[in-house]
Amino acid sequence: MTITIHGSPKSTCTGRVLLTLYEKEVQDFELVEIDLSKGEHKSPEFLKHQPFGQIPYVVKGELELYESRAIARSVAEWFPNQGTSLYGTTAHEKALVEQWLEVEAQNYNPPISTIVFHLVFAPMFGLTADEAVVAAQTAKLESVLDIYEKRLSETKYLAGDFFSLADLSHITYSFYLIKIAQKGAIYDSRPHVKAWIDSLFARPSTQKWLKLAGFAQ
Repeated sequence: MTITIHGSPKSTCTGRVLLTLYEKEVQDFELVEIDLSKGEHKSPEFLKHQPFGQIPYVVKGELELYESRAIARSVAEWFPNQGTSLYGTTAHEKALVEQWLEVEAQNYNPPISTIVFHLVFAPMFGLTADEAVVAAQTAKLESVLDIYEKRLSETKYLAGDFFSLADLSHITYSFYLIKIAQKGAIYDSRPHVKAWIDSLFARPSTQKWLKLAGFAQ
């Protein structure tokens, strides 16, 4: 059954879904591109499917689903026996994956998404970055990365010595901050975090997403 993704490959959230599909080696999916610059995500037709006017949403048979983390979790559950085991192999490992997914959503994403908005997306719309906000959010992100550095000195990946959905969920915003905004110093100063990020960016799934999104690597 074909999965149809309504989004944009350059979108961090659409990217999270695409990365999950690539890791699970799902071939049968279609991307319907939504042009944010034309406001297509706010059109009446789009809002019938995603009432918050955000991308992406997916269609799988009679199921329509939005919120990229929920979609990624579902993809991992839909295809348990192919591709990367994104939840590990035991209930213990799955619990840790879920914990670190929540850490990403509640602690990592808020500061990094704000920084990326101000440094990358705001200028695209003729807006000026608020440097005070960037500085404050960078300090918050650094505090989070200190915790990550300790964790990653103990295990190769966040949930253990296996790549999981928790690691994957960090890739898109981290790419924008490090490679597009050129703010990688806070990662470089933490050797275990840097090694982790480098390994995430080197994954074939990340390279497929970057190629689809039009980013040369």
